[in-house]
Amino acid sequence: MNLPRGELELTYQTNSDYQLDDLLGFAQRINPKRAFLFVSKVLGRHIPVAPSQMRHAFTELANLVPDNLPEPIVVIGMAETAVGLSAGVHQALQTRYPKALLLNSTRHAQQDATLLTTFSEDHSHASKHLIYQSNDADIQNLLLSSKTLIMVDDEASTGNTCVNVVSALRDAGLKNLQQVHLTTLVDWSLNPLAQASDSEVQDIESSDIETGRVQTVSDESKVTHQDDRIATRLPGIKFQRHHLLAGAWQWTDAPNPEPISMPSVDTTEAGSQPILPTGNWGRQPTLDSTEGFDDYLARFKKAYTQQFAVQLTPNSDQPTEHPKPFPQKILVLGSNEFVWLPFLLAEWLESEIKAELSAADTMTGTQDNNRSVKFSALTRSPIALGGAIEARMGFNDNYGLGMTNFAYNVKPADWDLIVLCVETPHSSVDEVWSGLDNVLVVSPK
Repeated sequence: MNLPRGELELTYQTNSDYQLDDLLGFAQRINPKRAFLFVSKVLGRHIPVAPSQMRHAFTELANLVPDNLPEPIVVIGMAETAVGLSAGVHQALQTRYPKALLLNSTRHAQQDATLLTTFSEDHSHASKHLIYQSNDADIQNLLLSSKTLIMVDDEASTGNTCVNVVSALRDAGLKNLQQVHLTTLVDWSLNPLAQASDSEVQDIESSDIETGRVQTVSDESKVTHQDDRIATRLPGIKFQRHHLLAGAWQWTDAPNPEPISMPSVDTTEAGSQPILPTGNWGRQPTLDSTEGFDDYLARFKKAYTQQFAVQLTPNSDQPTEHPKPFPQKILVLGSNEFVWLPFLLAEWLESEIKAELSAADTMTGTQDNNRSVKFSALTRSPIALGGAIEARMGFNDNYGLGMTNFAYNVKPADWDLIVLCVETPHSSVDEVWSGLDNVLVVSPK
């Protein structure tokens, strides 16, 4: 895969359910620490995705986690990219492990919470992560007594972050950990040829994908885990990996690559805008990640009715219920780490659209295939145009941190309705969004 700053070579293991192109595109980071980015097609972060497609990936990934794990269990997700993924995996796992906790890292300092620990994601554009403890004594005791840690991330590239997380949590009091399960959409922290013989290496077929070189390994025995990278660095821990696709990468710098300047996004300070209550969806340990969704859904319905309903009930100055049907093409956008409740809203809208289509089909015998709901999110991650990034918007962040945030592969004119979900006041949203007629900002206040 040729990128302006170098060449990315991949070796990956084929999967009966997911192929490389089903899961990933490629782009270039604006980050001197690492030049390339794997852009997920199922995560709902940099590419708009149908909520049902995201839910399928959450469930498929959770189903790879074994039964009969030692409990208590804590599921931990990595900010900002994987906080929605971790919540989805956690929710699916609770059908088997109803007492499993969800705990996400964060880069947003919390005013009314006690810090448990910090760790570093060394290659990231924003390397420092915060992990908070619970204000509930029973939940905190459950966390500290955890025997199994399920670490959820969109990808693993070296395994260093996993080691950093486990080490930080053990030092913070999780002394009973017996097992760690690295659970990712794609795991690149493997060595495909480490234990392959010369004849086996010759059997590995190479094929060109776009302009890069990709080796496809169909025999799983030829893709061997480099457990010395992770397992041997976690003494006393049983370590396992679970993923939808696995492989390894090698990066070669281009001759004399152009220097880049990364925007200043590496902060864990509180911004000037307050983070308003939306329920506990994982910034502190929780058993119920859907806490707060009913209130947020009510906020959406009220905001939608106020902005788009024009017909008044006779003898009343109150708007009627929201007009039906919903617009043809709807995009729901989460903001930074605030993505789980917005995802649930997108999923609710998708179900409403399907119900409307089913009713219309029954009445008319025709089906409208042009209606859709997609989900994506705003982010602080700086990525260059090109490859999987076909469009980029830059604007002021809504947390009052004084940094630029981005929306990727979003062209506002392509959507009949964009629902922008924030956990900060309505007034915190940049006019780039709030000034558009087809944008509905949903805020707790």
